[in-house]
Amino acid sequence: MSLQVAILKVLASYPDGRATVAAMNRDLAILSGAGVAWSQRLKKLAARAPSLDIFTEGFVLRDDAGWQLTTLGRAALRRIELPAPQKPTAPKLALIAQSTPASPKRASFTLRVVGGNERRRVATERSA
Repeated sequence: MSLQVAILKVLASYPDGRATVAAMNRDLAILSGAGVAWSQRLKKLAARAPSLDIFTEGFVLRDDAGWQLTTLGRAALRRIELPAPQKPTAPKLALIAQSTPASPKRASFTLRVVGGNERRRVATERSA
């Protein structure tokens, strides 16, 4: 599947998304020797679209002049290249309450909220 992703990438590099078969072969040969980073990138992208079939899905059209990337193909490539969604992480908070009775009927509470590097004090009064 990474070959199909490479084809999408190569066709997208042409202004009109069209390339001859000879140009495609040349560009793919250059990219195949581009090193480990390129191969790993293609594998990651291909993993995001494991059942990709660029011809059946109408992403690339073939004719006597060469291959043409369709609007659907450009949209599919954009979706594949989107960064993976990050799971939101809630900050870890610790709530510490300290009771200091001001009088038998009234108690003063100091709350300290601690989260990451943020610390702040909140003072409230509450009737007992």
